[in-house]
Amino acid sequence: MKASLKACDVVIFGGGGDLAMRKLLPALYHLDQDGLLAKNTRIIGASRRDMSAQDYQDKVREALNEFVPTSVGDKNTWPRFKERLSYVSVDAQEESDFARFNEHNVGDDEKDVVFYLATSPDLFGSICSSLANHGLNQERMRVVLEKPLGRDLISSRAINDEVTQNFGEKQIFRIDHYLGKETVQNLLAIRFGNTLFEPLWDSAHIDNVQITVSETVGVEGRWGYYDKAGALRDMVQNHLVQLLCLVAMEPPGRNDADSVRDEKIKVLKALRPIEGANAYTKTVRGQYAKGMINGKDVKGYFDEEGSNLESRTETFVALRADIDNWRWAGVPFYLRTGKRLGQRYSEIVIQYKSVPHSIFNDESNRQLQRNQLIIRLQPEEKISLTVMNKVPGAGEGMNLQPVDLNLSLSEAFNNKRSPEAYERLLLDVMRDDATLFMRYDEVEAAWKWVDGIMAAWSQTSERPKEYASGSWGPAASMALPIKDGRNWHDY
Repeated sequence: MKASLKACDVVIFGGGGDLAMRKLLPALYHLDQDGLLAKNTRIIGASRRDMSAQDYQDKVREALNEFVPTSVGDKNTWPRFKERLSYVSVDAQEESDFARFNEHNVGDDEKDVVFYLATSPDLFGSICSSLANHGLNQERMRVVLEKPLGRDLISSRAINDEVTQNFGEKQIFRIDHYLGKETVQNLLAIRFGNTLFEPLWDSAHIDNVQITVSETVGVEGRWGYYDKAGALRDMVQNHLVQLLCLVAMEPPGRNDADSVRDEKIKVLKALRPIEGANAYTKTVRGQYAKGMINGKDVKGYFDEEGSNLESRTETFVALRADIDNWRWAGVPFYLRTGKRLGQRYSEIVIQYKSVPHSIFNDESNRQLQRNQLIIRLQPEEKISLTVMNKVPGAGEGMNLQPVDLNLSLSEAFNNKRSPEAYERLLLDVMRDDATLFMRYDEVEAAWKWVDGIMAAWSQTSERPKEYASGSWGPAASMALPIKDGRNWHDY
């Protein structure tokens, strides 16, 4: 990442909350540690709680000690980072409180200002309105919106309309932290920075694409929130759909925000609707039950605190998506995500077609596998390509076996620390680079597609299928690709 040379003020609404302490402030600390924050850049926490700047600095230091253990022994960064930190007590629903930003000279000296809204989306509109009423929506000022942006198209549109009444579209950064991961950005480099893959990136060569985001955790005390969202809204509508867009998009003319996002919106508009009876053949939803993960017994969804036995909220979704354009006609995209699954990982699998004719002996034919390009996003970030190779040895004849060509980012770059997604995204906001952020029409198109699935589900009395914690979801999800003569790549 290149240095951000221009100083700015970063104001975090919800500055004392979980997201700020776990992700945002550690990310800003790492940027400072790497020399990527300009000298006069300030970080201002804002929330309803009354506390002094010193209290806030102490709270941040405690969080850094927990989430960035190396900060304890770093004698150079913390003193500098501490000087950047200040605090403003602001009730987001009390417009008069916003005058307190004047006391901190926010945006003075023609600095750029980043307002990060790490709050409930219900407050986005009122915060943006109050900022505008106090002159804090000038062109050099930007606002970052955390997900979820609504729970359907109508509510998402209402939030966006409130925000765009006070900030221009070019000032609004709708964040999806998955797009800040190194391997996600490497997907663009693989496709458009090499001559090897792009000529083979179409329905003539690719059999199917699989995108998996698997979690071992449950709702973790957030049953009330999660039950209003569910896996389709919480994960598919943003994370998985955005990954699908990056895999499927056409080459943009340039690597800039509008060129990339113009191509992504074309993919979203080409997604075949999943509505009515199609929802029963192309989607599977489930709820986790009791089970065992890593040798420990874990609760089922209805054993969680605050649960309601009548809930039909899905904690697992698997679906087949189809893109109706020339490049991807006939290529299924299998998406799945769930909680309390057997392993934590996120990956994209590009499954190539079989060779049209094998010239090798019977033993090799039995071993012959199709090529796979696997892009692993977490827990480790790596890229692997499965190819067929002759078994070494003069007496082995022409027996073949699959071999993985692996690129580990940490090993390839001498174990250099891979930045967290929020580091890249925060720096991009400060640079005013919106390439990795969602545009208004992207959000609407994604919600329109997801709303069709939700509407179909609402028309049935069928409950989500139960699956044991520690498994890979309902049995019906295993059958989803099998119906097409395919399998999930790890089965």
